[in-house]
Amino acid sequence: MAFFVGERSDNLSNTYKDLQNSHPCFGGHKNNVGRIHLPVSPGCNIACRFCDRVINYNEDRPGVTSKVITPEESIDILEKALKICPEITVAGIAGPGDTLASDYALETFRKVKDKFPDIIKCMSTNGLLLYEKADEVIDIGIDSLTVTVNAINPEIEAKLNKYIIYHCKRYDGVEGAEILIENQLKGIEKVSSAGITVKINTVLVPEINGEHIEKIAKTVSEAGASIYNIIPLIPQFELSDMKAPTCLQIDEARTKASQYIDVFRHCQHCRADAVGVPGKSEYGDQIYQRRLNLKETFSHG
Repeated sequence: MAFFVGERSDNLSNTYKDLQNSHPCFGGHKNNVGRIHLPVSPGCNIACRFCDRVINYNEDRPGVTSKVITPEESIDILEKALKICPEITVAGIAGPGDTLASDYALETFRKVKDKFPDIIKCMSTNGLLLYEKADEVIDIGIDSLTVTVNAINPEIEAKLNKYIIYHCKRYDGVEGAEILIENQLKGIEKVSSAGITVKINTVLVPEINGEHIEKIAKTVSEAGASIYNIIPLIPQFELSDMKAPTCLQIDEARTKASQYIDVFRHCQHCRADAVGVPGKSEYGDQIYQRRLNLKETFSHG
């Protein structure tokens, strides 16, 4: 079950409180509500050192999907999903690439807003383009936005992210990290000020950002984020030699973060094409006609 620690309530908007009843990722799972993820975003604009991006049919973790669909297809798929699983209250887009690296996610949400006005719109992003696309995000009426913030120190971020592609130019290491962090924090502040509930994901890599979690939590809370989710590293790709955090390390990180922001502990690490009520039903095979395939790897916050 989901629960929160700490007494932080500075950023608990009415929207956030409503989401706790109607969004399975904010506590709404207790009310037997479901979600569908629409995998419309094909590419990414940053190069996380723990990501090996592929299309995948059989792994249950963030960013993995069996196919990429178009915004037009997403409406038919959502309609089909609601017939099979009427408990769905949320349409989310969480990959397989970044939702703001192309226009497909925002285009999809416009269509969802027109066709299914009562559906909660939920989006995840790395935040590189969040500040400059914030007005669109606000205008479309995104209800909850998740931003992956793995560091707010460029030196640490550079150890987790190799480079960014920003306005058609590649920026490596610390230079790219500085741009990414600045855009993330400005974007969080802008969308949260407009009433959008912001959740932060951080991939915990004990050897790199393990002692940095408290600082991240404090900074994003001050920027306007409402809730914080710590995701354990899946060691692979360039960080395959790193150790995944232990349960004790995860708990200690959550305790430190909870001094500044509400901490989320119910993450199911859903696929980018998940459908149904988390922990109770899964209809992704039926909706997306998945088939078995060789196992590949992809890890994303």
